[in-house]
Amino acid sequence: MFVGLDQGTTSTRAILFDDDFSVVHEARREFRQIYPKEGWVEHNPEDIWQTVVEVLEECKRVADSKGKKIDVIGITNQRETVVAWDSETKQVLYNAIVWQCRRTAERSSFLRKEYGRAIKEKTGLVVDPYFSATKIEWLIQNVPEVKEAYNKGTLRFGTIDSFLAWKLTGRHVTDYSNASRTMIFNINTLDWDEELLELFGVKREFLPEVVDTAQFIGYTADGIPVASLVGDQQAALFGQTAFQRGDVKCTLGTGSFILMNTGNEIISSEHNLLSTVGWKIKDEVTYALEGSVFITGTLVNYLIKNLGFGKDSSELTELALQVGNNGGIYFVPALTGLGAPYWDPYARGLIIGLTPGTDKRHIIYAAFEGIAFSVGQLVMLMEKESNIKINTLKVDGGVSKNNLIMQILSDVVNTVVERPVNRETTALGAASLAAIALGIVTKEKLQQIRKIDRIFTPKQAREEEFNKWKQAVNRALNWES
Repeated sequence: MFVGLDQGTTSTRAILFDDDFSVVHEARREFRQIYPKEGWVEHNPEDIWQTVVEVLEECKRVADSKGKKIDVIGITNQRETVVAWDSETKQVLYNAIVWQCRRTAERSSFLRKEYGRAIKEKTGLVVDPYFSATKIEWLIQNVPEVKEAYNKGTLRFGTIDSFLAWKLTGRHVTDYSNASRTMIFNINTLDWDEELLELFGVKREFLPEVVDTAQFIGYTADGIPVASLVGDQQAALFGQTAFQRGDVKCTLGTGSFILMNTGNEIISSEHNLLSTVGWKIKDEVTYALEGSVFITGTLVNYLIKNLGFGKDSSELTELALQVGNNGGIYFVPALTGLGAPYWDPYARGLIIGLTPGTDKRHIIYAAFEGIAFSVGQLVMLMEKESNIKINTLKVDGGVSKNNLIMQILSDVVNTVVERPVNRETTALGAASLAAIALGIVTKEKLQQIRKIDRIFTPKQAREEEFNKWKQAVNRALNWES
């Protein structure tokens, strides 16, 4: 049996798979979200660690009850989130600064103007507070405990995968997919970049060793091998068996993340898409083109919890279907700024087009369109920049269960949208990479056992609504600057 440990933004899950990678059990624990100031987002790393311990123990108990053992654990994680700890005292030195955090927006704006092109050439990334480098710099400059460990030489930084690998196995490591999200890793040379380390004031010895995505890391305290570290979106790409150049997946979770497998080629985007490492297995490096939408599932929760429009996603969908259109309303889901292609941390959410005839059903429908249009815009850009026609968009994540949003998405991109039976592709990707590392399974076997739940095909033109939505986006830009 295999475990995919999926350490996400709002919860930690461990999914226990059988030998055919069918889900046997899911253990899940939510943890606290910390908002010290407007635009700041933090997690307590010890809270995260406690949830990891609990979900792994639960999976172990389930496996034991079936007379089985866990053969291997693969770890996948929220990317870009940074933890600092002391190698001697073993103490965490500050809360984890989460990928959503905008505290370094001003610094990032300066760096983009001064060094943006050079940084993108080296890292494949657009300078933005989303990535790890300015978070690391902020910790060094603003947290006394971090400064002290810096001066002693005992400071250690890691993304969440690295922190968990250290806690589970004692090794300070990360993989290429996660390293490529830090904005201090050169995806051309596949190494930490000396010029960027100097720019952000980071010493190489404070950073983890970079290892293959499918590689034995070490054993947990109870003897279970850990054999994969992989960023959550790359894990989902792998879990969707998107192994060929041109394969595309979209994970619709807290945010939406669209990745295209570009094989061994780094495609440099002219429209602010990201070039990133998909995975490295032995001598083979697979790159990807990526677009990010920061708000997706968060928007659905916002409609339910903040606006009180319904008790759950199903009720929202029923209400939206009652009107069947947006009633002239356009919803820009920029609650925490905008990702690709705008990369505007100062953009804010916008509802426009209200009239006396508007009711909440139109707003819900417009919000669903806003999710689909945000994804569709990036899929179209990928086609343009890669010169590859996308015939099938593979979707997963919690929001992919929403049939209305999936149909709107298929309409706007004029492409088949394919939803697998197993939507837990992030955990599946981590578990299958770990199994590959130990020689238990092959890519070919993974392709054979993948099953499709539903296929959505284009049914109506949405070009007019899409173009008006893009006009609304332009009005939401740069609002808070």
